[in-house]
Amino acid sequence: MSTVLLRRVPVSSPVHRLWAGTKMIGVFLISLLLMILPTWPILGIMIVFLIATGVVARLPLGVLPRLPWMIWLLIGVGALFSAPVGGAALLRYAQIVVFGLIVLAASMMIAWTTPMSDIAPALATLGRPLRKLRVPVDELAVVVALALRGLPLLLEEIRILRAARRLRPKPDLLHRTTDPLIDILTAAMAVSTRRAGELGEAITARGGTGRLTARPATPGRNDAVALAVVVVVCAGALAVELLL
Repeated sequence: MSTVLLRRVPVSSPVHRLWAGTKMIGVFLISLLLMILPTWPILGIMIVFLIATGVVARLPLGVLPRLPWMIWLLIGVGALFSAPVGGAALLRYAQIVVFGLIVLAASMMIAWTTPMSDIAPALATLGRPLRKLRVPVDELAVVVALALRGLPLLLEEIRILRAARRLRPKPDLLHRTTDPLIDILTAAMAVSTRRAGELGEAITARGGTGRLTARPATPGRNDAVALAVVVVVCAGALAVELLL
């Protein structure tokens, strides 16, 4: 299983053709509902909805990331600490874990179906009302866009550095002077500085950071239908919870 993190899956689907802001609003509505009522019926409905969205988006199973074993270990340790308190505490802990996984999957759905170049214009458009309060919307959108673009590169560089270090001969314990983690972090910082300089030069050559938010797309009829579907699903989940 390959890991696709913050990278668009190159397929054609109705979800891929939606405006980036529509997907952000949909994820916000789902997160808001789960924060208010993280019950099992609502969690189950949202899981089914995300699976259905993934099927419509034609996402292969290979896009699912394999979480590091350390995360599963921490989840298991948290469950062990919650178990002695009682079944209610363990159940609430399980709901929190499932809630986090659903929000993570919904956020990754945006990355899998949206080019990173569309994130900044969408954020600038959604934050347009905040400009009246003198909030630096464009600057914040540029920061988010650059962070989303740089994170996959940084992770790839860390993988390369780890593989390169494994190929090096293991030093004698008596002559070991540095920690492997410190070596990798130092090399990652050096590579990130070089990458940042190259990215800055490329952005300057293309007209500055203003070009990152200068392609504002507009939502269409399909976006209105998609938002209506999300609202109906959230309202239906809320109705099911009230009836139970």
